[in-house]
Amino acid sequence: MQVPTLAPALALLLLLLFLALIFIGTKLKTKTSRPDLPPGSLGWPVLGESLEFLQASRDGNLGKFIRDRMGEHGAPIFKTSLLGEPMVVLCGPAGNKFLFSNEGKKVALWWPSSVRRLIGTSLITKAGDEGRSDRKMLMSFFNPEALMRFVGTMDEVTRHHLRTQWQGKDQVEAYPTLKLYTFELACRLFMSITDPQLVTRLAHHFEVFLKGLISLPLDFPGTRFHRARRATDSIRKELRALVRQRRVELEQKLARPSQDVMSHLLANGDENGKLMPEAEIINNMLNLLFAGHDTSSSTLMLLLKYLSELPRVLDKILAEQREIAASKAPGELLQWDDLQRMKYSWNVICEVMRMTPPVGGSFREAVVDFTFEGYTVPKGWKLYWSAAVTHEDLNFHPRAASFDESRFEGSGPLPYSFVPFGGGPRMCLGKEFARVEMLVFLHNLVNLFDWDMAIPNEKIIYDPMPTPVKGLPVRLRPRQGLSCS
Repeated sequence: MQVPTLAPALALLLLLLFLALIFIGTKLKTKTSRPDLPPGSLGWPVLGESLEFLQASRDGNLGKFIRDRMGEHGAPIFKTSLLGEPMVVLCGPAGNKFLFSNEGKKVALWWPSSVRRLIGTSLITKAGDEGRSDRKMLMSFFNPEALMRFVGTMDEVTRHHLRTQWQGKDQVEAYPTLKLYTFELACRLFMSITDPQLVTRLAHHFEVFLKGLISLPLDFPGTRFHRARRATDSIRKELRALVRQRRVELEQKLARPSQDVMSHLLANGDENGKLMPEAEIINNMLNLLFAGHDTSSSTLMLLLKYLSELPRVLDKILAEQREIAASKAPGELLQWDDLQRMKYSWNVICEVMRMTPPVGGSFREAVVDFTFEGYTVPKGWKLYWSAAVTHEDLNFHPRAASFDESRFEGSGPLPYSFVPFGGGPRMCLGKEFARVEMLVFLHNLVNLFDWDMAIPNEKIIYDPMPTPVKGLPVRLRPRQGLSCS
């Protein structure tokens, strides 16, 4: 009996929604009808080309999405509408150079609403002086001098992981196992977390959080964003308890200010001596745990995949790593100097990141009107740059579809043509951490195991990082002469 009563109200709601879409679409069209704007289409009102963009990203076809529009308009710049915003896509090294060199001048950091709402106020969302201050505080933990102290710990954690998760098994599902490894390592080094149950709980919440990070911010049951928001609430609850416990431990001299990132942020202020608020420490720890494990686990997964397909490359890596292992006493852990000898191995990892970037690209916002390639980008418009398209540019990477680690010999690729870590003042803070982490793992893995793909040519999607649809199961064969001890 209530249906006839609700029907007029529902009809009115749908009418108002329809009128709102027309109004917003008209406003957007008016706002974007200037003749000097870049070429391109804004797609549907409000939605724009968001659905196509997100689907292309998840299918691993983001490069094609961008190249198709570049080809259609014959320019390395085009306009579109993504995630509710009028947006300009700048393509290739020239576009990267413009954005990276104009950070804080013509462009500033911007993230979609879903990212800002989930991560909150932290280094990843701050711009200007505030962002520089936070970056300076964290950089003292991530610079090479600081990381030297943690190489042995990374090696120890890696050996334990391989002993407990890989050794004695004929087959492992590589991707989830690698995600667990990189997450355990981030928990250990950033927050001194060693409780396996807590690590497992946090890892589960982060898995849900990640799937809704880049999404339409529709916060109702059943949506990716709603599930991600609930997972983020659970992560913050766990981190809040850890931060408060650590504060007490620091006051009682039971923990050291230099112990890990969490202690460092609690005990040290900015250049003016101002301590970071608790909520921002929690947000920064959330961001670091996310950034400190997900891109590196994707790259390590891809490294296993490429090496199984390229025995020539694997043989050369094995020779380099066995020479380093032979120079160590039994049970001796890796040191910083050992990593500097892994030049060929790092070239291979770089080529893996060129072929399949761990991050597809990133966003900025125009803070003034500016001109690029003869087109005007208005103040307030959003911008996107693509690592995938840059790395496929034949003008900078001949035979771009072929795996060729020699590209990184000598001076390597030209500036702004290899950007897996971004560039300019916003370059990834954890670049050196990721290098150390991946080289330590590769050293131990190749000395202990040979492997091949249980599912050859398994499909890789972006969700939002490169993700194998079946988890990349690999068949293991132990090598002779070394152990995980």
